[in-house]
Amino acid sequence: MPKYLLIVESPAKATTIKKILGKDYEVEASQGHVRDLPKSKLGINIEKNFEPEYINIRGKAELIKKLKKDASKVDKVFLATDPDREGEAIAWHLAYILGIDENDSCRITFNEITKSGITKAIKEPRKLDKYLIDAQQARRELDRIVGYKISPLLWKKVKRGLSAGRVQSVAVKIIVDREEEIEKFIPEEYWSLDAEFKESKKKFTSKLNNYDGKKIDIHSQEEMDRILKELDGKDYIVKEIKYGEKKRNPAPPFTTSTLQQEASRKLGFAIKKTMSVAQGLYESGLITYMRTDSTRISEEARSAVKEQVCKQFGEKYYENRYFKASKDAQDAHEAIRPSYIDRSPDEIKAKYSPDQYKLYKLIYERLLASQMSQAIYDTMAVDIEAGKCEFRANGSKIRFAGFMALYVEGNDEALEEKDVILPDLKEGQKLNLNELKPEQHFTEPPARYTEASLVKALEERGIGRPSTYAPTITTIIDRRYVEREKKQLKPTELGRVVNTLLSDNFKNIVDEEFTAQMEAKLDNVAEGTINWKDIMKEFYDPFEKNLEEAEEKLSKIEIKDEVSDVQCEKCGRMMVYKLGRFGKFLACPGFPECRNIKPIIKKIEVPCPKCGGEIHIRKSKRGKKYYICEHNPETCDFIAWNGPDKNGVIVPADIKHEDEEKVAKKTTKKTTKKTGKTAKTAKNKKK
Repeated sequence: MPKYLLIVESPAKATTIKKILGKDYEVEASQGHVRDLPKSKLGINIEKNFEPEYINIRGKAELIKKLKKDASKVDKVFLATDPDREGEAIAWHLAYILGIDENDSCRITFNEITKSGITKAIKEPRKLDKYLIDAQQARRELDRIVGYKISPLLWKKVKRGLSAGRVQSVAVKIIVDREEEIEKFIPEEYWSLDAEFKESKKKFTSKLNNYDGKKIDIHSQEEMDRILKELDGKDYIVKEIKYGEKKRNPAPPFTTSTLQQEASRKLGFAIKKTMSVAQGLYESGLITYMRTDSTRISEEARSAVKEQVCKQFGEKYYENRYFKASKDAQDAHEAIRPSYIDRSPDEIKAKYSPDQYKLYKLIYERLLASQMSQAIYDTMAVDIEAGKCEFRANGSKIRFAGFMALYVEGNDEALEEKDVILPDLKEGQKLNLNELKPEQHFTEPPARYTEASLVKALEERGIGRPSTYAPTITTIIDRRYVEREKKQLKPTELGRVVNTLLSDNFKNIVDEEFTAQMEAKLDNVAEGTINWKDIMKEFYDPFEKNLEEAEEKLSKIEIKDEVSDVQCEKCGRMMVYKLGRFGKFLACPGFPECRNIKPIIKKIEVPCPKCGGEIHIRKSKRGKKYYICEHNPETCDFIAWNGPDKNGVIVPADIKHEDEEKVAKKTTKKTTKKTGKTAKTAKNKKK
């Protein structure tokens, strides 16, 4: 009979911990929250000083019954939910349900699911942290009030199904503001001039920097022509050579934000996917807690990293580094790192999914690189004179790779540093001009946000916290306020309308500074310096006034549908784009007289290799892209999982996986009934 009951949030985490603790411990999962505000109403008694009206979550009755039964049989219950505000609140609700005194030392937290981490936590139980709980309650009530009070207004004035959110509305505004910047942007012309030389059979390039001793900016063809005319017949002389060195430091270990950004850049993971994969790694005991804004690592981990770096690369590659925390960092947990530093990515590759392996490898290499030596470059800068014009050629070569021998941080521009080797030159040397290369350019608008750059922007502005970035981005995309174009985030017409409505009527809700200040106040609640009810009152009074004014002055807002170039074959009208559960589709604007709808067909220029028909691009239920002949299933059965290669060849699918079989069956409308015969056919195919 177990002596102790330990309750965590996730079943996977419970399984891992059970293996560590053994027979004296029963380990159960709460599967997230067990109590919450009711969905059917606001659930906050404004008149009674914002008293929350919690209820047991529907569908959790059996689980709660089991937890109560298990708790009654043991000597002690440990509440081991996640080590953050949300986890503290879940522990508090569990204590209420199980009848545990709030002053009982029942709360344990650990940053890593290892034997040492868990046994240490069990030896040091503490009371529930009321300040952390209050901070979570304040956030929950703020989000509930914004969502439940503004959303009905959006339903009434714009369209049903819309929602507003405290952080999501600011995120939409940031994306809309960037789009407006792009639309208002007026390109400006400018020119560059490169001079290519050939010395000792080696070509190298220099750029025009100065004219008559001053930095030069060329804005027109006429200005460039004058420079070229002046250079005609001039000698190019090496004026000065400067040798030096450049040092580059490694990036710190991952925080939640930097992990999301780097996984997006290097692995192509959406923010939501990154957090899902990281959650699995944490629950399996492979990495430390994945919601953190700290770059700190423990001294024990530091020693283990030193051992690995010296073992893999040698002592000269190791450097003990400490990184300064950002001004808004709570620093409650360590940075994200492997739980066992000696467990290399190759060791876990066979046991875990490809995505888990990739993310673990990224985390592992980032940690080791953070404690490695600087990279050192030898640099060479050559100034070249030709009349009044001065050109500059820069060369660099890695002398010592340092941390770059293992890992180099990505960047949003996807630029790659390469060695640039200049030939041996001497001051006063006359150079052989190979070619002058004038080039016209135009200034470009700021880039749209990607998921990674939006997370960075939110973090820099102090909006949201590590746990909120992924759900915020997921929500604004799911609500159709924002859509992805390749990797970029672009506001929809609906997103613009909602943003305008909120900006005009609820300035504080979409104001970056106000939202950042609110995050800071929630941090103060967590530290015990502000009462959470005071924050609620300070927020609610002006908010209620804004709500009343908006109800009175706002009229119904019409969102115009975007007109397509596709004509309705039934009535002749030009069809419009509509948004449904599964994305955009074409619909006749003559509804309800004409109810014609059709999917938006994406095509490629390569013909079907079997019959010469058009190839259409579609997606399976799981979101996997595939290519299919327009005549499938009537006269052609062509289907492929990969698009055409560089030679324009498209290879038909080799159906092997369950998802692929489902798509193929659905696409070709096979009439095989769902009997044992279908399963048998699938087995034979796999054989």
